Amino acid sequence: MDVSKAIEVRRSIRKYKDTVVEDDKLNKILESARISPSAANRQEWKFVVVKDKDTRIKLVDPCMGQKFVGEAPVLIAACSTESERIMPCGQYAYTVDLSIALSFMILQATELELGTCWLGAYDEKLVRNVLKIPENIKIVGMITLGYPDEDPDARPRKTIEEIILKDSWD
Repeated sequence: MDVSKAIEVRRSIRKYKDTVVEDDKLNKILESARISPSAANRQEWKFVVVKDKDTRIKLVDPCMGQKFVGEAPVLIAACSTESERIMPCGQYAYTVDLSIALSFMILQATELELGTCWLGAYDEKLVRNVLKIPENIKIVGMITLGYPDEDPDARPRKTIEEIILKDSWD
């Protein structure tokens, strides 16, 4: 599957088969994060890979009660080991860097016919406690990962004309 097809068919999956994700596939997904770009190539990140079912179940409540968090065979927490460094454009480097890395992982998973769901609804402090992540480390996002047990329809999208401006905002 080429990247255009992966972008087209990717869906947020919230129902997973009770099937183990093979190590070679998981490693390929993690490798896509490792080689993703980061500001000044600093690679100020760590990825906590959670395969233990008891730990995943403990994360359901900190993830706003989303039960599929405990049902997905894998959960990956994307963490920043960097300070509050702001890029010249005004954005925090760690949020951009880890958003890119998570996007790469999601597209790689899609190519491997695995489903994912980006999690942004969680209590960072409670997740940090469950995963024993130090206080100074930011959890930028998490994804669930596994074999989909659903095939959701594509969600509505705005037209290209509604989102693209040419040459300036006017």
